[in-house]
Amino acid sequence: MPRIAMTLGAALALIAGGPAWGQSAPYLGANAGGASSAEVTSGNRFNPDISLILEGNAYYDDADGEGDDLVGMAEGINHAHGGDDHGHAHGGEAPGLNLKPTELFFSASVDPYFDAFVQAVINDDGGVDLEEAYFTTRALPAGLRVKGGKFLSGIGYHNEKHRHQWQFIEQNLPYQHLLGAHGLMDTGVQLTWTPATPFYTRFGVEALQGDQAVVGRFDGEEALESEVPDNVVDRFGEPKQGPRLFTAFAKAAPNLGYSHELQAGVFGVFASDQQELHTEPADHILTGQYWLAGTDWVYAYDAPHQYGKGDIKLQAEYLYAVKDLEVAYHGANAAAVGDRREFTQDGFYLQGRYGFAANWRVGARYDMVGLTNDKAVGTTGMAADYDASSRVAANLTWTPTHFSRIQAQWSRAAIATADGDDTANQYYLRYVLSMGQHGAHDF
Repeated sequence: MPRIAMTLGAALALIAGGPAWGQSAPYLGANAGGASSAEVTSGNRFNPDISLILEGNAYYDDADGEGDDLVGMAEGINHAHGGDDHGHAHGGEAPGLNLKPTELFFSASVDPYFDAFVQAVINDDGGVDLEEAYFTTRALPAGLRVKGGKFLSGIGYHNEKHRHQWQFIEQNLPYQHLLGAHGLMDTGVQLTWTPATPFYTRFGVEALQGDQAVVGRFDGEEALESEVPDNVVDRFGEPKQGPRLFTAFAKAAPNLGYSHELQAGVFGVFASDQQELHTEPADHILTGQYWLAGTDWVYAYDAPHQYGKGDIKLQAEYLYAVKDLEVAYHGANAAAVGDRREFTQDGFYLQGRYGFAANWRVGARYDMVGLTNDKAVGTTGMAADYDASSRVAANLTWTPTHFSRIQAQWSRAAIATADGDDTANQYYLRYVLSMGQHGAHDF
């Protein structure tokens, strides 16, 4: 069953990626209110817990330092127009030594009715970005809970994890290409219901503003004004009033005893106002809708050994996405206005890790995007199919204490791009260090 209560030591172990999962607690039913990624566990509940996550790596690839960018250029739902300058490459790994964004967390009980959580990231150039800032209710009846602010969506299993919780250094391919480099993170409100059932179940819906780079993308005035005439900017520069992005999800975890845990989920995402500016073969604007459906599965075995020896965790998700758009403006062919463009793509990842010795674990992942990967043009009947892109990765992790983690990883990507298939081998040596108190993560 899900571990909805953890000791501080277990929480810090999860921050550092360590093997300790904490102690199981009986499922509390409706009064539990659902697990939270920012559950407050401080001794003085009305003073904020403050923690800092420091991360860096040494990186090398055999693609002239462009391996990270290559992975972001897979053909398909967001790259079907070769040469488009809005390709979402999300590069970030430079050959050599890198300091990744430092994560700063604040969490506290505000009063008997609300908890609050803030996460900011400090970039290596000194800039500060606010990633999450939200409240959750504490006293609603019948297992209901409201979350409001900016937060990682509750869809899927991987989406709510912060970067320091990822088992692998890079974002998986289906999330990167179908949701975005950070997954789905937006401003809005979430309502969850955790009923009193014989085993853990949780249902949730979200209404989000729709400020995304992939699903719910809206290029808007700033992008349009440099490419299209002013009268076109006036027509398409302002989005419809939000919320424009909606999600729903459900999770269930049967009771398998103390040592075994299984959770399965389904989820959906709908963006009502998708807008994209493309520059090839000429400047044109596509508008319409984007929807996505998926399922997530995770199994964990807590072995009766110390420091994670013998522990197993298996994790998988499948995503299927459709963009149903039409040409709203075309700079070179006014007759194309109204033509339909439907893009379809799916993807999955499968990963696992095993604690082969105390404080040591080995992991492997296979991820792919584009098993289904096509574009249909409604008025002409034309269609295009694109190849799939895939990657295999393996890593070795040493967790000397609950507060530190050293990880070595190799990845080999085979990416189908607009210019043909290409491959890259990537090598990482990563450290993650945690300081201060940090609330327990959910299962």
